[in-house]
Amino acid sequence: MPTWKLTIEYDGTRYRGWQAQTNTDRTVAGVLLRAVREVFGPDATVGGAGRTDAGVHAIAQVAHVKARRKMPPGDIVWGVNDLLPHDVNVLWAEPALPAFHARHDALSRTYLYRISRRRTAFDKRFVWWVRDRLDSGAMARAATLFEGRRDFSSFCENPEGQQSTIVVVERSTVVEEGPEIRYRIEASHFLWKMVRRLVGTLVEVGRGSLSEAEVSRFLQEKTAEPARWTAPPSGLFLETVKYPAAQPGGGDSKG
Repeated sequence: MPTWKLTIEYDGTRYRGWQAQTNTDRTVAGVLLRAVREVFGPDATVGGAGRTDAGVHAIAQVAHVKARRKMPPGDIVWGVNDLLPHDVNVLWAEPALPAFHARHDALSRTYLYRISRRRTAFDKRFVWWVRDRLDSGAMARAATLFEGRRDFSSFCENPEGQQSTIVVVERSTVVEEGPEIRYRIEASHFLWKMVRRLVGTLVEVGRGSLSEAEVSRFLQEKTAEPARWTAPPSGLFLETVKYPAAQPGGGDSKG
């Protein structure tokens, strides 16, 4: 069965997350699947690299499509986009090997969180405006504590229901970009609400309400404290998904 790799951007504000749900059709995967089946036929299936939560956005989500019908990549991009709502867009499509799986084959995902230091007329849906003065240097130092193989049970929703709360974080950085403080984290995978609770914790450090020692304690001892500081989904983006250098498939078609 032909397999395609799609790269997708979306504004997650109106959606209940990426993953299709039986009790609602307002998910990104749901609207994408409907469009894909219009183009490829009713037997087409879709899978994503990251299950973004309600209200979370994507700059470059990756999905695989498996269908019996063969099409030029450009026709896929234009055909699917013509059927998608305005806030979901296929950037490009490329053929992949039949066994390619967007989630299982991914090496890592990188999330970006945008914290605004000022009120904005245009980006309200895409940032978290924090009115307090923040020490970005202290936030950057605390962010490095999350790098490496760590137990993030204190930073996820329902840790008891997780198969494992151990996550390998490749990088965790805070930088200033204009009026924004931007947090990036790259890891093998992520737990439910993990990034938003890490961001909320870092903001408390920036406010001077938490020390690095206290953040370190959250990684050593299980506690529900970070749940109180969960950042809103508005500032969170799935930025990139990394795959092995020998990518399945070849070529791409941008639309």
